[in-house]
Amino acid sequence: MVEYKWVALSNTTLGTLMASIDSTIVLIALPSIFRGINIDPFTSFQYMLWVLFGYSIVTATLLVTFGRLSDMFGRVKLYNLGFLIFTIGSILLFITPNQGDAGAIELIVFRIVQGIGGAFLFANSAAIITDAFPANERGKALGINQISFLAGSLIGLVLGGILAVYDWRLVFLVSVPVGVVGTAWSYLKLKEQCTIRKNQKLDIWGNIAFGGGLTLILAGFIYGLIPYGTSAMGWGNPWVIASLAVGTTLLVAFPFIERHVAEPMFRLDLFKIRAFTAGNLASFFSSMSRGGVMIMLVILLQGIWLPLHGYSFDSTPFWAGILMIPMSIGFVLTGPISGWLSDKHGARLLATAGMVISACAFIGFVLLPVDFIYIAFAAILFIMGIGGGIFASPNMASIMNSVPAEHRGAASGMRATIQNSASTISQAVFFTIIIVSLSATLPGALSAAVTSAGASPELAHIFSATPASGALFGAFLGYNPVVTILHSLPASLVSTIPPATVTYITGSTFFPNAIKGPFMTALREAFIIGAVMCIVAAVCSALRGKKQIHKPKETTKHP
Repeated sequence: MVEYKWVALSNTTLGTLMASIDSTIVLIALPSIFRGINIDPFTSFQYMLWVLFGYSIVTATLLVTFGRLSDMFGRVKLYNLGFLIFTIGSILLFITPNQGDAGAIELIVFRIVQGIGGAFLFANSAAIITDAFPANERGKALGINQISFLAGSLIGLVLGGILAVYDWRLVFLVSVPVGVVGTAWSYLKLKEQCTIRKNQKLDIWGNIAFGGGLTLILAGFIYGLIPYGTSAMGWGNPWVIASLAVGTTLLVAFPFIERHVAEPMFRLDLFKIRAFTAGNLASFFSSMSRGGVMIMLVILLQGIWLPLHGYSFDSTPFWAGILMIPMSIGFVLTGPISGWLSDKHGARLLATAGMVISACAFIGFVLLPVDFIYIAFAAILFIMGIGGGIFASPNMASIMNSVPAEHRGAASGMRATIQNSASTISQAVFFTIIIVSLSATLPGALSAAVTSAGASPELAHIFSATPASGALFGAFLGYNPVVTILHSLPASLVSTIPPATVTYITGSTFFPNAIKGPFMTALREAFIIGAVMCIVAAVCSALRGKKQIHKPKETTKHP
């Protein structure tokens, strides 16, 4: 009979695989999805932001609460519920009935349903694995689980490009059979291994302060990326300012609330454990450095490099996914090895080395020219994947090994919340850096490029008013922004443009050539910030101590 620990690992790995596939499959398939529901990226890219970030915002804000609930009612019970909710969300996304604004809102709501299910899965998977495996095998087990996350990301990138060619609804249908099998399997085979402490109370005020504060801050970051008035971004929007101010106030009040409740949701006393604090700080800065990287690199490939190398805008989302694979390969190769080594030698050296390697990869991207050779780009991606793989498993094992068994659900939720929140904020920060820089340089670059192509001064002025965010997201979604701009102009104006000029500016190389200089300047700034974040993460990792901190008294049972 198969040992229970392998059953637990297999099922939680399947859950992680499903959730990660769905994350990247949407990233690559967004062009097909938006065309399927008839959404114009130039006028409705706020929908795109919510489809991309809504899932992660809901997941981040609920992880701590669900982790705390799992300690109260059982980790397996809530994990099973998560599998079921995620599957229901996938079915709803597949049957999205409407188009236009209504269809976009439905997609966002159904993605939020998926996010609720994902929060249950992510909050409990690491705790279930930690309960099932002895301390000297947890690094290896968590490493395998992490591999499933990256493998799912890789599969999603490729599968999204393939399925979107046939029907965008298939992108969501693919999760349904996995969800049905996983749900049935988890309800039948997973067993509660932790000691449930009865008669505990839910920290209502703490949940309101933390969940509300984090939601307002993350939502503020999203709307900060949307143009407001004459500004290219929305950071001056009173609603954004109010959202960030109120959210920050609630989060500042949160620790004071937690000190005055009998059963706090966020166990601040866990931060007295050196390995727990250092590991979570390292995870936070690692996620801040890497959270926005994939989207930025996908935009670089889709909006500039692939069109310059003869790929049509319609095909760039798929090929961008294919070309990003080396990062996942590097992670998959090193994840289990680093986990196994951390079981024997501890996490400090491995996790620190992983962040140093990641910082070197960021520096490599800074030095990369605009018209790079793909082999060099792939090598840097691979090195970044290696750094992430060396860091992730030892760091997670160090965090989970350092806490008492009865608090593993809360600790797992806290760890995942810190990581997911940092990743979402990172995406907003990277987008902000790019859009601010493009807003300063893109108008002049587009105007000069159109003028040199033989267009009239009037047309050059119109192109100089192109919102940087609209151009950026249009390229990201696989649209040729120039074509979209021309379609929005009066026919009388378009008819004055020489046919040769129209052919040139609507070709696959005009827009990438116009945008590549400003975009790469901004991207290098983002990469430098990413490198600094990795170094800070490395310092935090080095401060965790020489040995793993294990609680001597275990309350879990190992059948």
